[in-house]
Amino acid sequence: MGRRTVIGGAAATALAAAGFQAVPAYAGGSHGWGSNDRTVRLSVMGTTDLHGNVFNWDYFKNAEYDDTAHNDIGLAKVSTLVKAVRARIAEERRTPAPLMIDAGDTIQGTPLAYYFAKIEPITGGHLHPMAAAMNEIGYDAAALGNHEFNYGLDILRKFQRQLRFPLLGANAQDWTTGLPVFPPYVLKRVHVPGEKPITVGILGLTNPGIAIWDKANVENKVKFGGIVELAKIWVPRVRKAGADVVIVSAHSGMDLSSSYGDALPVPENASALMAATVPGIDAVLVGHAHLEIPERLVTNEVTGEQVVLTEPLRWGMRLSLIDLDLQKVRGKWKVVGRHSQVLNANTVAADPKVTKLLQKDHDKVVEYVNSKIGTCTEAMSAATAPWEDTAALDFVNFVQADAVSKALAGTPEAALPVLAIAAPFNRAAAIPAGDVSVRDVAGLYIFDNTLLAVTMTGAQVKDYLEFSAQYFRQVSGPGPFAPDQVTNAPTPTAPGGTPDYNYDILGGLAKPLAYKIDIAKAVGARITDLTYGGEAVTADQKFVVAVNNYRQSGGGNFPHVKTAPVLYNRQVEIRQLMIDYVTTTGEVNPNTFHTTDWSLTANGTPIVITP
Repeated sequence: MGRRTVIGGAAATALAAAGFQAVPAYAGGSHGWGSNDRTVRLSVMGTTDLHGNVFNWDYFKNAEYDDTAHNDIGLAKVSTLVKAVRARIAEERRTPAPLMIDAGDTIQGTPLAYYFAKIEPITGGHLHPMAAAMNEIGYDAAALGNHEFNYGLDILRKFQRQLRFPLLGANAQDWTTGLPVFPPYVLKRVHVPGEKPITVGILGLTNPGIAIWDKANVENKVKFGGIVELAKIWVPRVRKAGADVVIVSAHSGMDLSSSYGDALPVPENASALMAATVPGIDAVLVGHAHLEIPERLVTNEVTGEQVVLTEPLRWGMRLSLIDLDLQKVRGKWKVVGRHSQVLNANTVAADPKVTKLLQKDHDKVVEYVNSKIGTCTEAMSAATAPWEDTAALDFVNFVQADAVSKALAGTPEAALPVLAIAAPFNRAAAIPAGDVSVRDVAGLYIFDNTLLAVTMTGAQVKDYLEFSAQYFRQVSGPGPFAPDQVTNAPTPTAPGGTPDYNYDILGGLAKPLAYKIDIAKAVGARITDLTYGGEAVTADQKFVVAVNNYRQSGGGNFPHVKTAPVLYNRQVEIRQLMIDYVTTTGEVNPNTFHTTDWSLTANGTPIVITP
């Protein structure tokens, strides 16, 4: 039996349940070593896109997290897997202790994360729960994600100072000098019993889309170079600094694509391209795409060497395990074998140490999100919002447009009709009839976007709607169809399917905006019967349009909105506006905010969709 085919004790049981597959050590003789006894295996564990998840808890449902695949989430469960891996490796002869890294998007995504950024911000002295959990687990390094910048640089810098490990970002560069404003890499010297240490270089790269998505927080301060371009600069530097092994933690999806089209000269997702074109990389922990990729091997075009890439599923659902087999070649360690897999967090219990450490934070946030702020006259659900007009999305658009209208009072633009843009972020969101809590409202708007307003013409509004309508697949008749036969169409910038958050619905404030989307027609010729208040929208008609910062800064690459004149930008979060609206009015009545009247057709006949 090869090493690692026999694992004893509780660690073996936990890892077997999590899906661990034992892989024999490299036994090739190409470097003069005929036995795998001369091989040393270095293991690297990795997470990504944790998005503020410590506990296996859905704060919007006030219940344990569950989905159709029965995944579990959170760092408390990840910690149990990490301890099992460490225990197993500790039993093995000549095997160095494993490393633990992350590929970004850590401090945003749950009410737990939001609370300690906005309600009781960590700049006031509280230890961020993600910092506390990651310190307890013992991470060695983490890369910056794009969502790290959502709350501004002050929160991010405070989080960075709270970590006991480096937060890496070689391509997060000073606006003027181009020098890194975060550590680009770290060297870890790993002890090997009876041998010289292995020096591991961990290089961190973040997503260049931050320049668009968080423009308000980074413009004139931090700029972001391309993943591939900066890897070409920094990988040789890491090697020159003494690294035997180079691992890149990259907050950039595996396969080449960009949700922002050509708005930036460098791609959003470029990890595989980096592995193929930048020599000197041994392994890549991939993030950002929220996909599960246990293992992909890419051959570098320059060296002919293979690079192993892996992406664990989001929110702590999976833990990636990279195994690198090393042998000494002319006195230096060299990677001669590589493999990766993912371990499933739903097979283990939460680590009681992590749970105890953060129970008070969790309880405080649960109390906050369940606090009553008003009532609702009738239930509203977002379940069908991607394919039919719903009161839930009308509510979002009404609050945005109402806030902008009030802010523009007394200005020359106050006389212009106000529209608003919203996307169906969360199909599971619902506001019940009766008592309404913070979590009910927050579930409709799960992102930390801020509100802006721009001016657009009727022609530009129609162009915008045409672009949005590419979300739908082309059909030949009215159906009936299942939702996935109609929605989430693939496009050149979203080859895996357009996400719900990139489908926008437009509504009006004083009067409804109405339109039909004929999805039997080709993309670009689908919008018909576009009216405002019952009157046809003219090409030169002027509108004020309320929009979120992600969209206005270029996220999704929608037309016109990025270059449209900005009338309003007070950095107010849309979700908080919704919470404040309910708190102030005391009641939500769907009959008072019918902002839009849109529908799907096929050659003029209404589409039938049966979930």
